[in-house]
Amino acid sequence: MPITEKRYTKFKNVVAHRQLDLTVVLENIHDPHNIGAVLRTCDSVGIAEIYVILTDPQIDPDKYKIGRKSSSSSRKWINTKIYTSTADCFKDVKAKYRNIYGTHLNKDAKVLYELDLTESMALVFGNEHDGLSEEAMNYLDGNFIIPQYGMVQSLNISVACAVSLYEASRQRRAKEMYPSKSITSDHDAILEKYLEMHETKYLRGRTSNTQL
Repeated sequence: MPITEKRYTKFKNVVAHRQLDLTVVLENIHDPHNIGAVLRTCDSVGIAEIYVILTDPQIDPDKYKIGRKSSSSSRKWINTKIYTSTADCFKDVKAKYRNIYGTHLNKDAKVLYELDLTESMALVFGNEHDGLSEEAMNYLDGNFIIPQYGMVQSLNISVACAVSLYEASRQRRAKEMYPSKSITSDHDAILEKYLEMHETKYLRGRTSNTQL
């Protein structure tokens, strides 16, 4: 059916809450379901796009599928940019985001809660086994850690991302950044994309019914 006023209002509200200066970069995540879970969190805190680096020879980009169940359809609403070059990915990230912080433990790593996540920021997460590569770390402005107090000092990648993004959301809410203080042409472009997706789904449904 054509879009209802209620649906249109929801689209506008979601777009107004998109945080266009906050993103996530994922490097060589082997389990697509982990990316699906990350997408679900990104959608919930207002992230509009994520970057996915696939340079591990064990991962075939042509066969890489983002987990449908774990993303709970959030993948439709998040622009997922896939790269087979680390350099190309970070070139694009640096062109849009001021700071790039990764989850790598070193002596200069900051505690997550010490970061100002209201600034333009890209958060980088490495794969489930080896963390971030040396190449990726060369592009970072700094590192952060999530404080942990248990026997096992590790978190699943999707959990670590969720903890980090909800801290960003908490800080941004405190500064009244939800909804965005100004609606830009980028917000307008996202709204237009959502409306096109709705129209495409509607036309596809009409075609199917006609064929029946």
